[in-house]
Amino acid sequence: MAAITAGLVKELRDKTGAGMMDCKTALTETNGDIEAAIDWLRKKGLAKAAKKAGRTAAEGLVAVESSGHYAVAVEVNAETDFVARNVDFQAFVRETAKIGLNTDGTVEAIADAHFPGASVTVKERLASLIATIGENMNLRRSVKLSVEKGVIASYVHGAVADGMGRIGVLVALESAGDVEKLSVLGRQIAMHVAALSPVALDASEVPAETIAREKAILLEKHQGKPANVQDKIAESGIKTFFKEVTLLEQPFVHDGSKSVSQVLKENEGSVGAPIKIKAFVRFVLGEGIEKEETDFAAEVAAAAGQS
Repeated sequence: MAAITAGLVKELRDKTGAGMMDCKTALTETNGDIEAAIDWLRKKGLAKAAKKAGRTAAEGLVAVESSGHYAVAVEVNAETDFVARNVDFQAFVRETAKIGLNTDGTVEAIADAHFPGASVTVKERLASLIATIGENMNLRRSVKLSVEKGVIASYVHGAVADGMGRIGVLVALESAGDVEKLSVLGRQIAMHVAALSPVALDASEVPAETIAREKAILLEKHQGKPANVQDKIAESGIKTFFKEVTLLEQPFVHDGSKSVSQVLKENEGSVGAPIKIKAFVRFVLGEGIEKEETDFAAEVAAAAGQS
C-alpha cells in the first residue's frame, strides 16, 4: 500500500477543497491515487465543500417537527434565499428535523445520525448538497423539547413549505387535560411567541447580564437624582421590563387585557387539568449572524475585467 504522506494529503486538499481527514480517507481508500481520490471525494459529495465554508450563510430554513411528546426545531443555513425554494434543500431540512426526533437534539448528534435505511449521515448528505447546489450550508442549531403529559405545539411564520419557514416556534405544555384543547391553546401561544419574542419564560430565567444592562440604562436616564430615588426607579423599571420580555407576564397577543399566565389559568377549566408551560423555543432564520455587505456593481465590474 502506498504511503499516505502529509504532502499527498495537502495536494489533494488544494485540488478539491475537501477537509484534511476526508482527503486522508480518500487516499487510503484509493491506495494513494490522487485522481481516484478526487473521484472518491466527488462521489461522496465532499469535493469543493470546504472551499465554500468561509462564505457567510445567513439564509436557508427553520424547520419544526413533532411526534407525540417530542418535538425538534432546526436551522439549516445557506448563502441565498433562492436555496430555501430548492426542493432538494427543503427535503434535506425536513428529513433532518425528523431525524432529530430520534437523537438528543444536539447539532452534533443530528449531524452524526444516519438517514433512514441509508449508510449516509446527515453531515455527509449536507456535504453532498453543498457540492451539488454550490453554496456554503450548515446545520447551525437545533433543540429538542419533551413532555411526559401534554403537548408540544408548533408554529412557523413565513412558511415556504409545510413546517418550514423563517421563524419556527415550539411551546411545550405540560398537562393531563384534553389534548385537543391543549393543542389549540398551544398554537395560540406559539403564535404569541413568534410575534412578541419573549427572552425568557419568567423573571427567574432572564439572564443576569440582561437585567444588569437594563438597570444600567435606567440609572443612566436618571443621573443626578438621589441614590435611593434612583434605586426605586430602577426597581420599578425592572418590574416593567419583566412584563415586556417574559412570556408568562406579557400581554397575550390575542387578548391584550390578559397576561399569558392568566390565559393559562382561565383555560384550565375547559382543559380539565392544570396547565404549565415547561419550555419554549423561538428560532429566527439568520438571527445573530453577521452578514457580509457586498457591492454588487463592483462584483459585476470585476467579473467583466473592469476596474
